[in-house]
Amino acid sequence: MKNNIKIQKRSSKLVGDFLDRTGLHKKEFAQMIGVTLSYVYNLIDENVPFSTRSITLERIATVMDINPEEFTEYQIPGDVLSYSENLLMLKDLIKQNNLSTLDFLRMFERKKRLELVDILRGAKPIQIDFEELKKIATALNMKDEELFEMWKTRMLEYLQEGGFSIKKGKEKNKELIDSMFDCARKKVVIKN
Repeated sequence: MKNNIKIQKRSSKLVGDFLDRTGLHKKEFAQMIGVTLSYVYNLIDENVPFSTRSITLERIATVMDINPEEFTEYQIPGDVLSYSENLLMLKDLIKQNNLSTLDFLRMFERKKRLELVDILRGAKPIQIDFEELKKIATALNMKDEELFEMWKTRMLEYLQEGGFSIKKGKEKNKELIDSMFDCARKKVVIKN
């Protein structure tokens, strides 16, 4: 039992130290990880056991820019999250802009932050809506061509998940896709 209390204190201290170091308000943190403000206060004050829900721990770790395995309570879930090419590119762009995940999240309105945390932890795909994706691109100083390629990759993923095949031997589908993306490129007016 004493060992369990030490583990909880270690995890609570990790979170408390992060909030102190970054100046992140507990309410803002609660919104980013999808919990109530009172839960965050209780977690920091060790009034409740530290979460063992993998979703909550992954969200906390994402905001803190650490691996969820740093929390001893974390159990790797059976359904492993997959990282798309776009997600890896997004994470690279955050680093290239010398931003922490927290800095990146703060560039968006509060109601969007939880969704972005779930995207960054690989639980949700990057938005397919071009205007939403454009907000991310603006925050990361992406060139128009990079934005278009990210959107195109996401659209292809979406179509393939829906059963649309563009493999060899499906020339009609490939022609349709090429035509669709040529038209889209003209519509969004790539400036580069």
